[in-house]
Amino acid sequence: MLESLGSTGSLTANPWIYAPWIYALVALSVLLDVFLPVLPSGALVIMAATAAAAGSATGRGPRDLPDILALTFCAATASVLGDLVAYRLARRGGSRLDRAIARSRRLATAQERLGAALATGGGALVVLARFAPAGRSLVSLGAGAAHRRTRDFLPWSALAGLTWATYSVALGYFGGQWLGTTWLATAVSLAALLGAGAGAAYLIRRPRRTVEAS
Repeated sequence: MLESLGSTGSLTANPWIYAPWIYALVALSVLLDVFLPVLPSGALVIMAATAAAAGSATGRGPRDLPDILALTFCAATASVLGDLVAYRLARRGGSRLDRAIARSRRLATAQERLGAALATGGGALVVLARFAPAGRSLVSLGAGAAHRRTRDFLPWSALAGLTWATYSVALGYFGGQWLGTTWLATAVSLAALLGAGAGAAYLIRRPRRTVEAS
C-alpha cells in the first residue's frame, strides 16, 4: 500500500515522461506559446527536467529519460523559431496589424520601448520579456510590426530563448535532485519560474511608471 502511494506521488511513475516524443511535445508547446501564451510550455519543460533528475535514483538508462542538454537545446531552439515566426508574420501584417497595435496601449508601448532598446544597441528587454507573462508575444510581434532589422532582433531572441530554457531546465533538474522526483518538486520549480516572470514584468514596467510619475 505504501509503495503504491509512493509511486503515485512520484513524477517518474508517469510513462509518458520517458517516451521519445516528449521532445516533440515540448518543442511544439514552446513554439506555439508565442501565439497562445496559455500553453503550459514552462511546466512541460520543468516536468521533463524533473524526470531527468530521476536517472541516478531509478537506474533508468539514457534512452528512458529526457537528456537535460537535449531538452535545453530543444526548448531554446523552439523558442527562437516561434519568435521568428511571430516576427515575420507581424512584419508582413501591413496596415491592418499597425491599426491593431495602435488600438492596444500595451502593444503600442511595448513596440515603442523595444524600438528604443534595439536602436541603442541594448536588448535586455527582449530577455526580460521572455520570462514575463505574454511578454514574448508582445516583443516578437512588436519587433516585426515596427520592421526592426532581423540582425538586431535575432541575437537577443536567441539569448532570451537560451536563458529561459536553461533556467527552466535547471529548476526542474535541481528541484528533482533536492526534493525528489515528485509533484511537489515540480510545483516548487514552477513557482520559482512564475516568480521570475513576475520579477521580469516588474522590471519591464518600472521605467515607464517612473516617467509617467514625473
